Amino acid sequence: MTDTIRWQHFDPAALRAAAAADRPVLMLVTAPWCQYCRDLLATTFRDPQVVAAVAEGFVAVHVDAERRPDINQRYGTGAWPTIAFLTPDGELITQDNFLDAQQMRQQLERVAAAWRERKQDIKKGLRELWSHELDRPVPSRTRLQQEMVEDVVDAIYEKFDHRYGGFGEGSKFPHPEALDFALVQVMKRGDERMREVVAVTLDRMLASPMHDAAGGGLFRFSRTTDWSSPNHEKLVDQNALVLRVCLEAFQVFGAPAYRAAAEGIVRWLLGTMRDPRTDAFAGSQDGDADSFAGPDGRRRGQGPTLDHTVYCHANAIAVSGLLKASAVLARPDWLAQAMATLRFLLENLYDGRDVFHYWDGTYHLPGMLADQAWLVRALIDASQHSGDADLLLPAEAIAEHAIRRHRAPNGGFYDILHDPGHQGSMRRRNRSILDNATMAESLVRLSYLSRRPEFYDEATAALEAFAGDYKEYGYYVAGYGRAVDLVFYAPLFLTIVGDRESAAAIELRRTALSVYVPSRIVQSLDPKYDPILLGRSGYQVEPEPVVHLTVGRMPRATARTPGELLAAIERVERERQTRLP
Repeated sequence: MTDTIRWQHFDPAALRAAAAADRPVLMLVTAPWCQYCRDLLATTFRDPQVVAAVAEGFVAVHVDAERRPDINQRYGTGAWPTIAFLTPDGELITQDNFLDAQQMRQQLERVAAAWRERKQDIKKGLRELWSHELDRPVPSRTRLQQEMVEDVVDAIYEKFDHRYGGFGEGSKFPHPEALDFALVQVMKRGDERMREVVAVTLDRMLASPMHDAAGGGLFRFSRTTDWSSPNHEKLVDQNALVLRVCLEAFQVFGAPAYRAAAEGIVRWLLGTMRDPRTDAFAGSQDGDADSFAGPDGRRRGQGPTLDHTVYCHANAIAVSGLLKASAVLARPDWLAQAMATLRFLLENLYDGRDVFHYWDGTYHLPGMLADQAWLVRALIDASQHSGDADLLLPAEAIAEHAIRRHRAPNGGFYDILHDPGHQGSMRRRNRSILDNATMAESLVRLSYLSRRPEFYDEATAALEAFAGDYKEYGYYVAGYGRAVDLVFYAPLFLTIVGDRESAAAIELRRTALSVYVPSRIVQSLDPKYDPILLGRSGYQVEPEPVVHLTVGRMPRATARTPGELLAAIERVERERQTRLP
């Protein structure tokens, strides 16, 4: 008898083995940065009685939640570790989180006995459950209303902690999407409630142990409401989103602390998380290895442990964050780094058809909607900051594939590709409101830049698919609120026509991107490189670069110097705000 559990991958072969042996599946879902996951493996799953019980009655599979978000979303509890028990055909029976050895032995006995004595009842109950789910009428699409944006504002403020910032009680997460949405409302509508949300949350969080002022970046969450008890893992995607919020808050409020926090995140990204051989970023930094010895510093002699997996969505978010940092803080070297990371993604995680979820020496897991949505957004941002409109070509191709393969019959996009070989819960494709909001916003922006209104129509349809139930998610769907707002508050579209590599065009582009304007889109059209897009735009080429300012597609002004451009932006935005309800 072995003293360790023989973990398998969760795949059709594992389910075939479970069916052949008529055994339930024990699924363990862990995250690479999770100390509780390591503790569970080192204690509970090394207990001899647990090992023996698993070997005797179960097929054991181990899933990395970061590498397999599709599995985690269907069988996980939303916390890690997750211990799930499945039927041999992949249907969920029950779930737990951390169990000590005694609890685990008892649960194994209960599940094994239930399967032995009542398997037909279990199967029948699951069939009835899913038949009821399938019989539910598909909700009809509801037209978007401007009041939906205010609903999200109210949901954010309702759960806002006026003393410590953040949202809710108990554990606190940064929720950068909610802060980003709040900043949009501050600038568009002068919303004082949202000003309080951003300022109090950032001030309290950045002054707390949640902020690693020495190493740079923020930890994943605090176990206490006052931000004083962080778990010390750091994730690239979360920090890249916080980076954008800090940069935008610095632009709006001018607080030096926000700039310093942004610079610290970039320092951590480039100094700790970047692999100089690939220019890509590792996924996460281990919480235990990065824990503090006390207020004076971290433990000496122990460097951080990284999950070196390159995740597409996280790297794409980092690209967008670095691009914004390069413009706001006047660091062209960060622009070069962002473009290098984007090249790695295009060369290693995109094959012209599929976008893959992660790279560990080769690419894996095609067709996750989130990866496609964020990569399209990164390509859009890179096109805006570099002036290279050709970067829109892969963005359009990815969008076209997503629309063709992920579109749901009643609007919106499924999270994974259809696979006839999937069993159990993996057969069911979900529609995530968060991923759909990201894709919708990317499609709206792409529709303007590519002059392709069909992308706008798909974005609107995706948002309408959730218009009947978005309130159920509260402040968690701030990204959805921002995407809806982009539909009603058309972007300020700045098109620079002329030689994109000229000093004048570069300075106009830098100026256009350096100030905070909600929903702004910037495009450079060079007659030498972009004749098709220039023809679609209808703009004439002049001897020197000129900026055309439109709100949506309605012309508002032109500018030929940075000073003229800043004045025009301020005037147009002021006029727009006076017309808001």
